[in-house]
Amino acid sequence: MQTLGWREWGALPELAIPALKMKVDTGAKTSCLHAFRLEPFDKDGEAWLRIWLHPEQHSDREHVCEAKIYDQREVTDSGGHTELRYVIKSRLQLGQFDRAIELTLTNRDTMKFRMLLGRQAMRGSFIVNPNASYLLGQPGATV
Repeated sequence: MQTLGWREWGALPELAIPALKMKVDTGAKTSCLHAFRLEPFDKDGEAWLRIWLHPEQHSDREHVCEAKIYDQREVTDSGGHTELRYVIKSRLQLGQFDRAIELTLTNRDTMKFRMLLGRQAMRGSFIVNPNASYLLGQPGATV
């Protein structure tokens, strides 16, 4: 098993995001990705989303990507607010880890990190050292 710090760099290659800072959050069941605008559309008879996000902290630079809708579910955030969110699946590259994970989508503009890495994605692959940061290094330049 690899050890993660409380924050890490990861990549979401299927969304064309080569580097993204994420907060490792053992209190969150599902991982969450920042999206400030979502546009559902049909692609070959399947439901897809066009996703707008700001991949860099403290930047208004936009990145637009697309993903197939996997699900919609109610998610309760740390403040106790429940929200119906789209869920997508996308590959996460984090150190030697490379597999598809579920990501809920919500606006995280007021949050410090553009992504939370939740328990489901980490289960069986990582242990977390809450005193450490960026143990796995940066995968590349930000988009």
